[in-house]
Amino acid sequence: MKRLAFLVTMLMFAASATYAQFSKTEMVAEWRRAKEYTKEYLDAMPADGYGFKPTKEIRSYAQQMLHLADANFFFASTASGKKMPIQASAEKTVAPEKEAVIKTVMESYDFVIESLESVAPDKMGEKVKLEGQEVSRSGAFGKAFEHQTHHRGQCTIYLRLKGVTPPQEKLF
Repeated sequence: MKRLAFLVTMLMFAASATYAQFSKTEMVAEWRRAKEYTKEYLDAMPADGYGFKPTKEIRSYAQQMLHLADANFFFASTASGKKMPIQASAEKTVAPEKEAVIKTVMESYDFVIESLESVAPDKMGEKVKLEGQEVSRSGAFGKAFEHQTHHRGQCTIYLRLKGVTPPQEKLF
């Protein structure tokens, strides 16, 4: 009986892992949704809150969002082989002002989407070097998605501390 339960559990896990994978078309749609959602976060913070830091040891709101942009550029460039459109860290070079941050972050999402669309579907399984690890191109785009979600999520606390209600969750 224990073996049967184990086998059923393993089959369910294998099936769920298969269903959890996105096609390239679905990945592009998810990145477009993430771009819209992040734009709602950028718009929600008042201009005078972009320099806000909940504590002195952590990034400001602008730095969080520019870090997200830097990573979007880096991951998409690595995954696609396309040259990054920025030469230096946005977090260190872009003015931490609302308009400049929004422009850069939106450009980073456009770059991810363009990069993803440029990779042929049959090349998504090819391996690339990412932070010393070998991952598939698809996996690198997945890591980028996880990273931007993490940092956007952190910004929820910044908004709350400034008395701003964060945007409603956007699963679809």
